[in-house]
Amino acid sequence: METLCILIIIFLPLIAQLYISITYGKSTKKETSKGLTGFDVARQILDKYNLEDVLILETSGTLTDHYNPSRKVVKLSKEIYHGTSIAANAVAAHEVGHAIQDKEGYTFLKIRSMLFPIVSITSRFSYLIIIFGFIFEAINLIWLGIITVGIGIIFQIVTLPVEFNASSRALIELNNLNIADDRDSNGIRKMLVAAAFTYVASTIAEIFQLLRLINMVNDRN
Repeated sequence: METLCILIIIFLPLIAQLYISITYGKSTKKETSKGLTGFDVARQILDKYNLEDVLILETSGTLTDHYNPSRKVVKLSKEIYHGTSIAANAVAAHEVGHAIQDKEGYTFLKIRSMLFPIVSITSRFSYLIIIFGFIFEAINLIWLGIITVGIGIIFQIVTLPVEFNASSRALIELNNLNIADDRDSNGIRKMLVAAAFTYVASTIAEIFQLLRLINMVNDRN
């Protein structure tokens, strides 16, 4: 059991990261039929939902694209913002999907937003607390650390429907606005599935890590 946990914890996220890297690399080389940039796609979908107040800004890095619900800003990396590839259209539409969720009060996005401030703090100290707990043989401290890890996992589980729903919305809007044809849709779907796999893999790995920690504490007792 211990060996299986370690293998899943280490290799599942690595496989997911490799998968998204390969898929993203291929998708950036395939041009869409309409030749619209990520910015164009994002703007069209936002305007359809009367979200003219939501800004679209360029940000640095690769796959750093995200939607900020507090500032009402969609941030797209340079390759997505200016790109006319399958990847650019897919990622831009996905991030706008989060803006639509925000407007419509999507339940899981609300829960995720409420948990975010807590998780951003606990995630910095959870494993440090556990390490100190084992060093000083303080069982209560170890359990405190495990609880904080559990909170992080709850956050990741809540994130899954948020991401899946945003991808589903992206595909629907790209088709409804006639931005993507059948060939484009297939490529976009593959890109979004690869991205979703990274979230699923990360969540599964964290769950096994939690189980491993609990098992270590029980063995020590």
